[in-house]
Amino acid sequence: MRKAGEEEITQAMTMGITFKGAKLRKPVEEKVKTKAKKKTYITGLHGSGAAKKKADIRRRRANRHKNS
Repeated sequence: MRKAGEEEITQAMTMGITFKGAKLRKPVEEKVKTKAKKKTYITGLHGSGAAKKKADIRRRRANRHKNS
């Protein structure tokens, strides 16, 4: 165990002890891991028939309960 010197003890008594918290981490950006999550695949813009059909299904599901 470390022994504190006389000067260090006096300084702690007069100025106080400051406990610093842990450094905050910056939020990590989410990375797209699969092609299915990319914009062109979601909207069916890349030309695949399956993607266009899937995008149409997603669009219908999103608009199902909207009153316009």
